[in-house]
Amino acid sequence: MGCFEVLESGEGIQDEIARRLQDTGALACGWSSPSRPALLIISPRVAAQTPHLEGGCRTVLLPGDAPAEHWQLQAASAVSYGPGPRDTLTLSSREGNRLWLALQREVVTVQGQVVERQEFPFRSTAAQPTQAALAVAGALLLLGVRPEHLS
Repeated sequence: MGCFEVLESGEGIQDEIARRLQDTGALACGWSSPSRPALLIISPRVAAQTPHLEGGCRTVLLPGDAPAEHWQLQAASAVSYGPGPRDTLTLSSREGNRLWLALQREVVTVQGQVVERQEFPFRSTAAQPTQAALAVAGALLLLGVRPEHLS
């Protein structure tokens, strides 16, 4: 399986994560399993279109409005992204392609490092919707990319 898996529907999230990981030279998983990823990333479209989802991982990254109560996911931790006040990763402001993201509570990376609450800049692509950009940024943080390397 590998370090992470992206469930998406043509949103370009996996390609953007892979490109940025290559640019930063990051990615050393502290936990792995042949059948379960350390990080499972669920895109906004998949969350909205999938009434039933099964699987397991160490950490799941999902939209805050996902119908997760109907899913059969086994994860040690869950990190949400989106516009809601209860979401872990949210948009603080936007200036063109530059987003300011707010990490509302600390998270633990797949390597076991703690990332503290903070705001940080994130450069998205022009065509990338905000929700997809949040998924990419959240995945990169959870995979160990430091916030200062996301701008």
